[in-house]
Amino acid sequence: MTRLSRLKAEWFPNVRADLLAGTVVALALIPEAIAFSIIAGVDPQVGLYASFCIAVITAIAGGRPGMISAATGAMALVMGSLVKDHGLQYLLAATLLTGALQIVAGFLRLGDLMRFVSRSVVTGFVNALAILIFMAQLPEFNDAPPLMYGMVAVGLIIIYGLPLITKAVPSALVTIVLLTAVSIYFGFDLRTVGDMGQLPSDLPAFAFPDVPLNLETLRIILPYSLTLAMVGLLESLMTASIVDEMTDTDSPKNRECTGQGLANIVAGLFGGMAGCAMIGQSVINVSSGGRGRLSTFWAGVFLLFLILVLDDWVRQIPMAALVAVMIMVSINTFQWGSILAMRLYPKSSSIVMLATVAVVVFTHDLAKGVLVGVILSGIFFARKVAKFFQVSSTREGDVRTYRVNGEIFFATAEAFHSAFDFREEDVKRVVINVHASHFWDITGINALDRVVLKFRHHDIPVEIVGLNEASATLVDRLSTHDKEGAKLASGH
Repeated sequence: MTRLSRLKAEWFPNVRADLLAGTVVALALIPEAIAFSIIAGVDPQVGLYASFCIAVITAIAGGRPGMISAATGAMALVMGSLVKDHGLQYLLAATLLTGALQIVAGFLRLGDLMRFVSRSVVTGFVNALAILIFMAQLPEFNDAPPLMYGMVAVGLIIIYGLPLITKAVPSALVTIVLLTAVSIYFGFDLRTVGDMGQLPSDLPAFAFPDVPLNLETLRIILPYSLTLAMVGLLESLMTASIVDEMTDTDSPKNRECTGQGLANIVAGLFGGMAGCAMIGQSVINVSSGGRGRLSTFWAGVFLLFLILVLDDWVRQIPMAALVAVMIMVSINTFQWGSILAMRLYPKSSSIVMLATVAVVVFTHDLAKGVLVGVILSGIFFARKVAKFFQVSSTREGDVRTYRVNGEIFFATAEAFHSAFDFREEDVKRVVINVHASHFWDITGINALDRVVLKFRHHDIPVEIVGLNEASATLVDRLSTHDKEGAKLASGH
């Protein structure tokens, strides 16, 4: 594929669908950006400016076409104490450092680590976010009149009913427009976007954060920036994987890291807070037909147009319309098939998925949930591999031959050591055949050293045969049994 054709495929696969999808996303971004600004303890314009900058830059520099990045709740939760203790300018400085750290992560190819996140963790992550998206809508119903419930119900009927008639226009866009028109025409007394906070009236202006450039500033912002960088990359890479699956395409994860970093640097220089990919908005975009970079770019540009030019109309959008859209997003995001699949999948997979969901929902911390899921996946994998480890032996005359089958690493090292009889009578020589096994880590090598040296301690020579190339390299580099003067450590 030539560069020109690749650019066309990424930017203009379907211009009409991308523009309509981006329009829906822009409308849905406004209340979320305001809400996340409030969570972070800053003016609404900080979240709105960030959403504009991040969407536009990731559309150009990001790795996943069609994915929406902007100000997010996960990042806002991290920022609250920094803003409270040190103010907005330190938040902007932390945003710049966050971007720089993410660019470094991209150059170090940390995006490749996504290969080590199991499917169960991804499913748990998605289900947890779906639950959080739904829970975030519930406060809108506090002390709300029956009309609010009716409007949301009508919105959901339009969202799910219109595609049965036509898919020419995204049903979410029709819902927002129709419910807004009805609310204005009849003068419904409902909470609107304008009630959430003041919309900015000026374009974002370039300004370097007004903080001292010294080590004390770095000491203050570095812990926050490291956390923001990790949470942002984690959510972005997980969301990219989900969009990959939804669109049956692949995307360069390391480019996504650098794209997110560049976007956060631009956001910090134009008065915005750090952000990352948004699974909810990305689902809206893809569900509405957005596939190319144009949809993300247009979402950012149209967002700025809405808050600066059409602000009088935007303020009148009833929250009921946007709540209906976000409920649709939570329903569509949740992996309903994963519930039924729990009967078929191994218990370990279900435990990993449920643990990820539980930790994310109860802590509202995506990083903690995914970390718990990855650790559990590793533990279950190690136990599974250990079950297939086996050592058998035969004796011919005064030679005992041990045959090792399976992986030798930290989970099987003790079983490997325990399989040998060091006090067998009349044995003159021992052969350890590892043709059907592999040494993975220093714990496995240490177990081999202990076995060989213990046999030698009893004056029984040992021959190791069948080492594959990778294992032989590791043994040569890390083992001690073949080094001059090697002997058992005290206590063995």
